[in-house]
Amino acid sequence: MYIRSFKYDGQLEVWVKNEAKEKYKLFKTYKVCLLSGAMGPKRMQGDFQVPEGFYYITEFNPHSAYHLALGLNYPNASDKILSDSLRPGNGIYIHGSCVSVGCIPVTDSDIEEIYIVASSAKANGEDFIPVHIFPVKYSKKKSLEFFDNYTRNNQPLAKFESELKDAYDKFEATREVPIVMINRKGDYVID
Repeated sequence: MYIRSFKYDGQLEVWVKNEAKEKYKLFKTYKVCLLSGAMGPKRMQGDFQVPEGFYYITEFNPHSAYHLALGLNYPNASDKILSDSLRPGNGIYIHGSCVSVGCIPVTDSDIEEIYIVASSAKANGEDFIPVHIFPVKYSKKKSLEFFDNYTRNNQPLAKFESELKDAYDKFEATREVPIVMINRKGDYVID
């Protein structure tokens, strides 16, 4: 299982495959039912930002106040380097209930389906379920135009976003989850 989310487009994709040697196939695209924050990474607690970057599921919460929830490993190693060192934030989930102050909410029926697929993947030995969060779906013209305008006068953001796009492009070309490393400066390096 592999999950991709696109903030501007309000979408969450679930990709699956049966065997390690297979290519990923799109299982389903879900609507993210509420958006919070703006384009760019989450850098501090209370900023209402949905993070951008490369994460994985660390928690399955069947008793969530938000119906069901899948917890992400935010802050990851990059976030720990680049975010507010005392208050980077935490508690980022994919969940139900259509409310958010930095999470990725979907409808209750959608999180039930996503949760079942994730639980099945974990039960079948997938301990590392990647979740990649992108600012836009780069293949959509309208989204890409918004992205280009938004980052035009912000070189640090443009550089950060280009690292994410490299991973998106690699998956689009290969249908395999790219290997993501983090250098000492906190930058993502896509292999």
